[in-house]
This record gives sequence, C-alpha cells and structure tokens, in this order.
Amino acid sequence: MSSSSRFTGAALVTVAACAFSAKAVIIKLAYRHGVDPVTLLALRMLISAPFFLALGLWSARGEHVMPLTRPDWRAVVLLGMMGYYLASLFDFIGLQYITAALERLVLFLYPTMVLLLAAVFFKRKVTGRDILALALSYGGIALVVAHDFSLSGSNVALGAFWVFLSALFYAGYLLGSGRYVERLGSMRFACYAALVSCVGVVGHFFVTNDGALLFNQPTAVYWLSLTMALVSTVIPIVLTAEGIRRIGASHAAMIGAVGPVATIFLGYWFLDEQITAIQLAGAALVLAGVLAITLQKKKG
Repeated sequence: MSSSSRFTGAALVTVAACAFSAKAVIIKLAYRHGVDPVTLLALRMLISAPFFLALGLWSARGEHVMPLTRPDWRAVVLLGMMGYYLASLFDFIGLQYITAALERLVLFLYPTMVLLLAAVFFKRKVTGRDILALALSYGGIALVVAHDFSLSGSNVALGAFWVFLSALFYAGYLLGSGRYVERLGSMRFACYAALVSCVGVVGHFFVTNDGALLFNQPTAVYWLSLTMALVSTVIPIVLTAEGIRRIGASHAAMIGAVGPVATIFLGYWFLDEQITAIQLAGAALVLAGVLAITLQKKKG
C-alpha cells in the first residue's frame, strides 16, 4: 500500500478519534439545558438509527456476504444490548457527575479490561508487561480521580464508577464480538448491534418516561443531539472502518490514543474545564499503560 494511502488512513482515524471524543463535551453541553440522560440517549439513537440501517444494508451488499444464522442474531442482540445500550446508558449517567476529560480517560481503560476479562474467562496469560501496563493505567486514573475528588467531592467517585462500568461492558462487547466481526464484517456487525441498542434505548425511555418529553426539549438539545448522532456516532464509525482498511487495526488503535487528549482540550474550550498538571500527568500514565498493551498485541 502506498505511503499516501497510509497517510490518508492515519488522518481518517485521527479525525474519527477526535470526533468521537467530542461526544462527552456535547453531552455536558446538553445537560446545561435540563435534559436527562435517558431522554438525551433516546434522541441520539433515534437520529442515528436511519444511518445505522443504511450503513448496515450497504455493508451487507454483494454475492459473497455471509447470511446471519440464528446464533449470529442471538449474538447481535446480546452484544448490542451490552455494548451500545448499557455501556452508553452508564456513560451518560456518569457524565452528570464528572468532567468530560475524566470520562474519556476512564473509558480509555477498556483495552486493559479486555485483557483482564480474557485472563478470567479464556485463561489468557498475564505477563509482567501486562501488570506494568495495568499499574500505569489505573495509577493514572487514581491520580486524576483523587485530584477531582478533592475539588468536587463524592460525586466524582460516583460518576467515575458509572463510566468505569460503561467501559467494562464495552470491553465485554469487544471480547464477545471478535469472531462474529471476522465472519460478518466490522461495520455490518456494529450497525446491526447499534440498531438493536436503538430498540433497547427507546424501549427504556418509554417505560420510564412520558413520551412527550421527546418533543418538549429546548431547541438547543435537538441540535446537540443531531450533532452527537452525526459527528460523534455515525461519522466516526465510517471513518474508522475506512482507516482500519488502510492501516490495520493495531495502528488505528494506537492513533486512537489521541482521543483522551482531544477531550481534555475540547473540555477546556467549550466547557471551561481546567487543565492541570496532575490531570496531564494522569492522562500520560493512562496513555502509556494502554499503548503498552496495544503494542504488545500488535507484536503478538
């Protein structure tokens, strides 16, 4: 593959990582208008659903596309509910209590959780390098949480817990979806799983809320929901898939490390969140730990 194609792939993944990282900032901006997490998530998924459907149908075209079997559909439903419904719900709840920067750092721990889950359920050997990477990552998170806790109190711990739970469920989704992604294609599987989550989210909304809430939000909430659906949901999926095709998943994962850094600065520009030396030091530790695991996977 030519150098220009690799450069284009890297650029696509970089833009996708920054766009996806803007999600936390958009959510925090929407909360300023009084919308609750479930309503905001329902708006996001309702707007995203037609795009997921179109992308899913587009990725399923062609004579050699494998049809989904009954076990495939069960996996799509289970993993979609885990990785896009519950993980998103917990993330939206957590963002009520913590900064966008801390949210992105905690979510970025998911590769370490994949490693730990693989060790527990699939007996994957944990090496000394893994232990060092885990110590760096969780040490960095502890540093940032302790710093934010000293400023904002117990709500920080509560918010970090919900986002940590979100990252854990997303890690479970990634671990469980591996063989289905290989058979069905990454974009096709992701779109089908996202459509399942749309049903779960909207069902949750109507069970717990008055349906009129969807139509009684401030205009700004609808614009922010549209922005989140397009800029931080649909577009990153497309750009990441194309970037991975050009440079491979391992390189894409490493470039994705720009995400937490982007969120720190986006939070500063749009939310007036402080950037402190402790926060940057914690972010550096998290990035170092996650990249150590990512690089090891690449070599392995």
